[in-house]
Amino acid sequence: MRKTIFACCILLVFAFGSTNSNSVIHLISKKQYEKMFAHHNAIFTYEAFVQACKAFPAFCGEGDDKTKKRELAAFFANASQETTGGWKDAPGGREVWGLVYTEEQSCKDGHCTQYNISGTSDYKPVPGKSYHGRGPLQISYTYNYGLAGDELKLPLLDKPELASTNGVISFKTAIWFWMKAQGAKPSCHDVMTGKWQPNDKDKELHREPGFGMTINIINGGVECSSTDPAIVDNKQNRIDCYKYYAKVLGTTVDEHCDCKGMGTY
Repeated sequence: MRKTIFACCILLVFAFGSTNSNSVIHLISKKQYEKMFAHHNAIFTYEAFVQACKAFPAFCGEGDDKTKKRELAAFFANASQETTGGWKDAPGGREVWGLVYTEEQSCKDGHCTQYNISGTSDYKPVPGKSYHGRGPLQISYTYNYGLAGDELKLPLLDKPELASTNGVISFKTAIWFWMKAQGAKPSCHDVMTGKWQPNDKDKELHREPGFGMTINIINGGVECSSTDPAIVDNKQNRIDCYKYYAKVLGTTVDEHCDCKGMGTY
């Protein structure tokens, strides 16, 4: 009988894959989520996040619990800054004001045509559509919408607004970006799980594994070397959120939380 039960369990693992939906639930409860994002937008629900995670088995699903929780805290910290509705003396602290905005507020009227470019990809902008920042990590540019749409099997090139109106899809675009290595940049996931290690060139450019490297990947060209007080403050908010979310999740942060001095991409 024991052999039969064991065999059934093995079959279930192969049938459904190594899904992380349950592990994410074990990493963060709805109560913790609501504490971290006390003012979140209506589409950014805990349930939408958990549902989106099912498409990415490796997201917060590799390594020990400390590693998984650090990755989750790092993901949410960057998402919080990208979508923040907070300010320096916001009630409850600026850290609880993440996931407020679903899209780049200054571009809602569609005038940000600078994002409607294909780069070196074959993805072309659809007339009348805007490819400005949307979702928890503010996916931007035609080529990102096109590639994410293909890999997620979603019509994001034709309907980019799905990334800011459907909670599950919105979270999927953010996790997709988090998991995706592009060009010379490693994925944020590989950085936070220790899969990425700096080569000789990275070492020369002072790139170190840890949260600071995720800032470099996401917005390094703007934040890592800037001395503008407002931009430095934005970067600090990411770091503060990371430390706060890690504490809520019951883990510690890594040594290299800042990207100051790192070579950017």
